Amino acid sequence: MEITEAIRSRRSIRKYQDRPIEEEKLLRVLDTGRMAPSARNLQDWKFIVVRDQDKRKMLSEAANGQPYVEKASAVIVGCATEPENIMPCGQYCYPIDLAIALDHMSLAATAEGLGSCWIGAFQEDKVKEILDIPEKIRVVAMLILGYPAESPAARPRRKLDEIVVYDKWAN
Repeated sequence: MEITEAIRSRRSIRKYQDRPIEEEKLLRVLDTGRMAPSARNLQDWKFIVVRDQDKRKMLSEAANGQPYVEKASAVIVGCATEPENIMPCGQYCYPIDLAIALDHMSLAATAEGLGSCWIGAFQEDKVKEILDIPEKIRVVAMLILGYPAESPAARPRRKLDEIVVYDKWAN
């Protein structure tokens, strides 16, 4: 699948088939995250792949009871290993770096015929407890993956002329 097609066809999937993801497909998705750019190429991340049904159920509860976390075939938990790193512009590196890596994975999942959904509504302390994540590590987001059992329509997007300006800020 061509990249623009993957971007245009990617949807947040919340209903999944009861079907495991083939190991080769999962590895290809994970590898795209590994290839993502990061500030100073530090790659300050770790991705925990959760396939265990009991742990997915617990993660679903930690995600404020979102049932689709449990129903997905896998949950990729994106963790920042050095959350104190700051870019010269003053922004923390980890939220940006992990967002890029997880977005690469969501697009790769689409290209592989898989569905995905970003999960940002969760209780970090509970996720850390479930997965034995050390205190200093930050859990940035979870990406759920599986074979879609739905095909949602595209959500509306703002027009380019509403969000793009040239050479300086303009209203």
